[in-house]
Amino acid sequence: VQLQASGGGLVQAGGSLRLSCTASGRTFSSYAVGWFRRAPGKEREFVAAIRRSVTSTTYAGSLKGRFTISRDNAKNTVYLQMNRLKPEDTAVYYCALGLQGGSSWYEYDYRGQGTQVTVSS
Repeated sequence: VQLQASGGGLVQAGGSLRLSCTASGRTFSSYAVGWFRRAPGKEREFVAAIRRSVTSTTYAGSLKGRFTISRDNAKNTVYLQMNRLKPEDTAVYYCALGLQGGSSWYEYDYRGQGTQVTVSS
């Protein structure tokens, strides 16, 4: 399985971006997908996860309400809609595939390259 994260860019504070995570392989719908981010000088942190059921989602507490994760299994893609962005959301965002869909980076079996999100003040 190969993952490709895209959709990052430069946006002003208060703006929105939608990130996409597209996977190769026919078993995409069998996996949970997690989004993580790493800001400069900080540890990687959990952002959100969606399990095989499109209604089963988890968010980092501080991000719930601004970020929304969703999936389109027909397109082998998971989305992360980010609204009301803040400068502290600046980070490289990564997606990962796993069976459980938890909040630990290390429980995921496949991890993609990141996409840079920069929020200017």
